[in-house]
Amino acid sequence: MSSPIEDYALLSDLETAAMVGRDGSVDWLCMPRFDSPACLAALLGTRDNGLWRIAPAGAGRCTRRAYRPDTLVLDSEWETGGGAVRVTDFMPPRAQFPCLIRVVEGLRGAVPVRSELRLRFHQGRVVPWIRDTGPGVLAVAGPDAVWLSTDTPVPDTGGPVPGGDDGSTVLDFTVHAGQRLALTLAWSPSHLPRPPAALDVPAETALKETCGFWRSWTAQCRYTGPWRDAVVRSLITLKALTYAPTGGIVAAPTTSLPGRIGGDRNWDYRYCWLRDSTLTLSCLLRSGYREEATAWLDWLLRAIAGDPTDLQTVYGVGGQRLLPESEAPWLPGYEQSRPVRFGNSAAGQYQLDVYGEVLDTLWLSLRMGIPMPARVWGVVETLMGHLGRHWADPDQGLWQTRGPRQQFVHSKVMAWVAADRAVRMARHLGRDGPSGAWRALRDHIHREVCRRGFDPGLGAFVQSYGSSVLDASALLMPALGFLPAHDPRVQGTVRAAAALDEGGFLHRYTAGDGARDGTAGREGTFVSCSLWFADALAATGRLHEARDVFERVLAIRNDVGLLAEQWDPVAGRQLGNAPQAFSHLALIGTAFALSSAPSRSPRSPAASDRRRSGSPRAPRSAARTPP
Repeated sequence: MSSPIEDYALLSDLETAAMVGRDGSVDWLCMPRFDSPACLAALLGTRDNGLWRIAPAGAGRCTRRAYRPDTLVLDSEWETGGGAVRVTDFMPPRAQFPCLIRVVEGLRGAVPVRSELRLRFHQGRVVPWIRDTGPGVLAVAGPDAVWLSTDTPVPDTGGPVPGGDDGSTVLDFTVHAGQRLALTLAWSPSHLPRPPAALDVPAETALKETCGFWRSWTAQCRYTGPWRDAVVRSLITLKALTYAPTGGIVAAPTTSLPGRIGGDRNWDYRYCWLRDSTLTLSCLLRSGYREEATAWLDWLLRAIAGDPTDLQTVYGVGGQRLLPESEAPWLPGYEQSRPVRFGNSAAGQYQLDVYGEVLDTLWLSLRMGIPMPARVWGVVETLMGHLGRHWADPDQGLWQTRGPRQQFVHSKVMAWVAADRAVRMARHLGRDGPSGAWRALRDHIHREVCRRGFDPGLGAFVQSYGSSVLDASALLMPALGFLPAHDPRVQGTVRAAAALDEGGFLHRYTAGDGARDGTAGREGTFVSCSLWFADALAATGRLHEARDVFERVLAIRNDVGLLAEQWDPVAGRQLGNAPQAFSHLALIGTAFALSSAPSRSPRSPAASDRRRSGSPRAPRSAARTPP
């Protein structure tokens, strides 16, 4: 059985990622890219679906662990009866091929240690052919080859030993105080020779360079508020989820971690969602990461190239459109949560709100001084032409429902955002020709949403026209500029959000058949929705409550500062794919908002140090989560 989701820490080389548990087991690894088939997949099954565990013989979870400050280098320590040992895990930023390095170091006494590697290619399914190469072992299956080697000979064994019929590779050794041993796992295409760049660099050199890379990167952070540690860890996580060759940022490095244990709300998040666009750009720019922000914008423009009216909600890391969804019946799923899915059919859904997201991102980039290629104005005009004809169509909405299309209020609000940002861009660029029609469209959408999307009986905006379902996305209205925070309808919506609360955290929408999202069963609360609530509370002057909500979210991060998509307040555990980019984006945005909010309250943390950091606050993005 896999460990709790909150037991996992993230490793990344900026092109793929690994998930390592507190027991020292790497239970998830895809190579060579985030969206490649997994070669270690115990996270979604059993040990026979692939893992790499290094830990003291017979030991369980580590005694303590932490990332080294301002890095993605993980130290895990075990205290045993015979002494103490540390395992340092990291993935050097990609040179040519991916590698994972694990350094075992004796701290005290003498500790027997076991390394057990079970490679299973093609999503935890295929047992590779394994052979001894002298300095290590080679595992091959189809297009994939993985090399395992040590940096020094191991007493008594000499090196990793291929196992028996179970396809494992085992190394038993004793580490004494002051001794160290590095094991390196490197992938290459099976038709190429051994990758020397990955295997022959001394581990200590690779460790020093990896720490230096991350510390140099985090030193650019401009946030100086009271929650700096949480913001920096969230920024590192976002960087770790960035596919460096293209600038795309995946929603999470995992697939099929459930929103309900034992349920079927299991989706593949190893792709890039347009709904993260504005908040991604805003957070990176305000934090001082202009290069990453520009790379993300470039990825976005390439992804939507072609017919701009044919926007998808989600693309691959290279901008690819085809993400066929399939199921993996050979994997029993995380805690028996079936089915396990690879690919995401949401790529084929009609999502009206993405038009607003793209135009909001383009406006933000223009306003922040990022050069806009001349051809982009043609994209703006084409998108607005399409939106003018189709904004009233029903769609699958923000949450990518798998039920019937509806007239979702948030989708209409984002259509208003699209028209509003197009008008602003036209004014900024001196291209006022079509803006009269866009202003008329903007005003028409605004009137309709206020008339049909607001329920006077509830005193709040609802999920869709004619429904009584509350939806947390309505909390975004003041941040998007649709209505001011002091508007009574906004105030009423914020008050009504209490109905979404469970244990101090917010659900996406009120449960029941009225939500009609096409999937069964109740799910956890959504981290991003709780942070939207904090933002809305702050905007409406309820700063004490906003900070309380924010502190509750900070408290559910795991021991190394990571957030999943959801939180189960009853079981007290994380749910959904992890770590979740949007949860960390929303955390950064809320930290900026609360740090710059004026308050004379003595409850405000580090009030004397609080000051505005980075660029002015930009409109917030919508969320990007499948049902």
